[in-house]
Amino acid sequence: MKTYEQINARIESGKAVVLTAEEIIGYVEAKGLEAAAEEVDVVTTATFGPMCSSGCVLNFGHSKPKIRMTEAWINDVLAYSGLAAVDLYLGATQLRDKDPANMDYPGAFKYGGGHVIEDLVAGRELQLFALSYGTDDYPRRELRTYFTLDDLNQAIMVNPRNCYQNYNVAVNDSDRRIHTYLGVLEPNRRNAAYCSAGQLSPLLNDPLYETIGLGTRVWLAGAHGHVYAEGTQFDGACDRTDDGVPTGGAGTLALTADMKRMDPRFVRGVSLIGYGVSLALGVGVPIPILNAGILRRTCVRDRDILAPVVDYGGDYPNATGRVIAHVTYEQLRRGQITLDGKTIEVGSMSSYAMAQEIAALLRDQIARGEFVLSRPFAPLPREKAFHPLRYQEKPS
Repeated sequence: MKTYEQINARIESGKAVVLTAEEIIGYVEAKGLEAAAEEVDVVTTATFGPMCSSGCVLNFGHSKPKIRMTEAWINDVLAYSGLAAVDLYLGATQLRDKDPANMDYPGAFKYGGGHVIEDLVAGRELQLFALSYGTDDYPRRELRTYFTLDDLNQAIMVNPRNCYQNYNVAVNDSDRRIHTYLGVLEPNRRNAAYCSAGQLSPLLNDPLYETIGLGTRVWLAGAHGHVYAEGTQFDGACDRTDDGVPTGGAGTLALTADMKRMDPRFVRGVSLIGYGVSLALGVGVPIPILNAGILRRTCVRDRDILAPVVDYGGDYPNATGRVIAHVTYEQLRRGQITLDGKTIEVGSMSSYAMAQEIAALLRDQIARGEFVLSRPFAPLPREKAFHPLRYQEKPS
């Protein structure tokens, strides 16, 4: 048994043994589980891909005379102004006003909240346009100005749902092409798409939420942030294998960090034909090796992780919950799966190479004593079930 205090002391002294979730697999095979658990202090996990439920809180400071923003746009992308006078919340999937403009083909969304966030972190200049009804203490009714990230008092990324523990593999059983957040799906199962770092993914390396919880420090696009809540749509009560690995979406994380400390390489706006816009983020989460059981679960391999295959042409939009089959991430990463005797080409919306890079960057920061771990102040709700919308249709 180790404690967070012991591991952090080793990190601060430069003596910590830190490996990525890829490296630990071979290390345990060579050393044995018990010996490796004594030697290894931290395993780093990571993922990089679109995370739609993301956004940021921005504070602009006061103009002269002051304005209480009631409507606001950044580069023509609507931001939510119902917070305070000059605080805005910008969502990653908000589309630019009247987008798509001058589009080359229908549904070609070009710019939105995710791109504004990318531009901000990259240090580019953006336009703010704000309106107000005017009050005695906030008399200004209109404001148009330009700003960069450095001009803001605060720019805090506040993401309600990131890092899905597992996720669907999308196919299309209909006879027409469809456009989804997992990309374009050709009719009659001519292709498939998925989005996960598999064996590198944070919550798949801590499937029972033994170390990741509220207050856990994370690496969010290069900044040091933390988990501030369970993520929205959290489903702790989903089906799992005997090793605790979920066979569906399962857990999610709500993450926050200072955008002024982020690396623009890991914050990228995404345009999805016929669907909208999103934000691709890089996330790294360290797992303290407190005991051999935790270490064993970080040795999960792509071949051990089952992802559900779902028809996005009918079952997904109609919320039937039907799963066609399960496939492993080892099969997905080969670029082909077989369903009902048919071989289907597979593409990924996430970047495994970027996840490898993030896991290595976090490993090196911890090894240099630049990133210490935090003990969660509350666990994630392992037994909590996700419920669909309750509604009643009006009688005809």
